[in-house]
Order: sequence, then structure tokens, then C-alpha cells
Amino acid sequence: MAFAARQEDNPWTEASPGYLDFARLWDGHWYWIIAAVGYPDEIPRDDDGLAQENAWAFMPVYPMLVRAGLGLTGGGSAIDFAAVAVTISVVAGGAAALLFHALLRRWMSAGAAMLGTALFCVAPLSPIYQVAYAEALHLALLFLALLLVLERRWAPLAVVVTVMALTRPSGLAFALLLTLVWLWRWRRARRGIEPFGMRERVTLLSVTAVAGFAGLAWPGIVALATGDFLGYTDTELAWRRPYIGDVHLVPFTPWWQGAQWWLGDVLGPVALVTVLLLAACAFALPAMRRMPVELRCWIVAYALYLLAVFFPQSSTFRLLVPLAPALGAIALGIVSVGNGTLGRRLPRAAVGPVRGVLAVLAIAIGIAGQVLWVHLGWWVDAYDWTPP
Repeated sequence: MAFAARQEDNPWTEASPGYLDFARLWDGHWYWIIAAVGYPDEIPRDDDGLAQENAWAFMPVYPMLVRAGLGLTGGGSAIDFAAVAVTISVVAGGAAALLFHALLRRWMSAGAAMLGTALFCVAPLSPIYQVAYAEALHLALLFLALLLVLERRWAPLAVVVTVMALTRPSGLAFALLLTLVWLWRWRRARRGIEPFGMRERVTLLSVTAVAGFAGLAWPGIVALATGDFLGYTDTELAWRRPYIGDVHLVPFTPWWQGAQWWLGDVLGPVALVTVLLLAACAFALPAMRRMPVELRCWIVAYALYLLAVFFPQSSTFRLLVPLAPALGAIALGIVSVGNGTLGRRLPRAAVGPVRGVLAVLAIAIGIAGQVLWVHLGWWVDAYDWTPP
């Protein structure tokens, strides 16, 4: 509300909009178009045949749910859309928080799980849970899917993953996760650690195939609906054209191209490799090693998916939100202070206060990050090249 009060006139709202108007900026406008009139019959292209930004970039579950809500309420204006869309996001965000807590309780104490959930709720990108974006709904579906993986309930997982993959791009990453889980279970069975019978092997392999097909479903639907075989990928490339021009989608090249665009031909690749090495080393931390293998596989699978297909820009911070299980490791690391070799050197009376200070500091960093993200990403400042 503080940012909205200072918001100047922009393509989406008048100056000083109310909360609901302020919450439907950016991609929210595309979701309103889809909810109101659906998708275009063809991919809009310029005189050179290059795809332009259009609604086909956005998957259908969230806007169709909003359309159903508008049908129930009888509304159709922008403010009606915002009211329904924000309501769905807030409810889904609350469900995501509860499911995230349940996910953390599978592998950590009640106190650590509560701290991890608090970090999720105040994370720098947490304002995205309460605006007209599909992220909150996707997170609720993702955490439910990960819970089903931990509980090895494969049949309902196939349904959840299909809906999730048509909410936000994630089906291919989840198929990779399930592939890694299958290989891990097979290896454990070979070593006599845990049974992995033929029936479960076939079932898990089938769900993996479902996730893969779900990940490819939307590009296929776009191709069938528009008659344009590359309609979806060309549409996605339209959003990165202002940065690096007209390029083809070659897996694992966008981040290298982005690093060079942002930081230069030398510093960019060096920074990218450094970040990737640090991320890989993080898996050796004690708190990460205590995380269930399935969740570690999800972090690896989703990170590889992002590296393969997405171009790093300001919206990338939003795309990192599904890596939220890593917040559990941060929380576990905080509550474990005093248990390790270095921690045992602390006086016993100091352990509790040190843990408390670290927890408060982590939460404070999250809240400060919210302010920074809303300023850099959500707030519209003249010609804004940092869309959220």
C-alpha cells in the first residue's frame, strides 16, 4: 500500500491506485485478457515474421479458475478480475504455507519446520503470493506433489502433476525429478537397502511419463490451436528479444548469453560459473544432507530446467521461488547451532540466544528483501525494464 500510494500513472493504473488495482500489474493484465476473452486464434507476428508478446505464453489453469470465479460473481471489469484473482492467490498462498510446513515436518523438528515456514512466508518474493499471478497456486500444487512423492502415492501424483504443469512450466522438471528418484530407488534395491518391486517400478515410470507429457502438453496445445508448430517457444523468445535480439532456443545457452549481456563477455561467465559452483557446494552442508533425497533431486531437476530454457532477467527471481525447500535447510541450520563441532564451543547459555538472533536476522533479511523486490520489480517507475 505504501508503494501504491506513491505509484504514478502507468499503462495499467491511474496514479495512487488501490490495493486491488496495484495487485493486477504486469502479467496480471495478461491473465485478465485470458480470463475475459481467451487466447488468440493465431500467434501475432511482425512484418519480419517474428512472434510478438501474446497470451499464449501463459498457461490456462489460473486464468480459467479466475474466469469461473467471475462467472460466479457476475463481474467482468478489471477491478472484478483483480478481486477474484487476488482472492484465489491469497487462498492458494495460505494452502502453500500449510503444505510447506507439512513437507518440512517430514524431515525436521516442529520448531525447525515452523521457522522454515516463517521464512517461506516472509521471503523476499513472498508478495507474489497475494497478487494476480499464478505462482501461489503453482506452489500449493508443487508442495502437494512433493508430499505425494515422499509418501510414494503415485496414482494421485499423476493428477496433481498434470494440473501443476498447466499452471506454471514445471512438468519437464518434475519428470526429471521422478527419473532421478527411480534411479535412486533402483540402485538401493540393487544394494539390498530397500525393495523396489516391478509393480512400483512400472507405476513410477508411468507417472514419470505422465509428467513429461504434461510438460510438453501446452506447447502441443498451442501448436494445434494456432497451426503454428513453434508458436509457444517463439512466443517465449519474444520476451527476451529486447535484451539479446532474435535468437533460437538452444538448451543451456540462455544463461551464458544472459551473463554476457548483464556483466560482459568475461565477468559474466566467470560470475555464472562461480554461482553454480557455490550452489553445488551447498549440497555438502550438513542441513542439506539431512534433506530427503527426493527434495534434493527436485532442487537439482528444477535448477537444471531453469538453466536449460530460461533467460536470466528480473523475472528470474520469481522463477526461483519453487526452490523453496532450500529454506528448510536454512531453518535447520539455524536451529542446529550448538550441535556441531564449532557450535559446541559456545557456552550452553549462549546457544538459545544465538539461535534466536539468527532466526530474527533471517526474517528481517526476508522482509527487507520484500521492500527491495517490490521497488525493483513490481513498482512501475517510468520506462521500467525490470518486470517481475
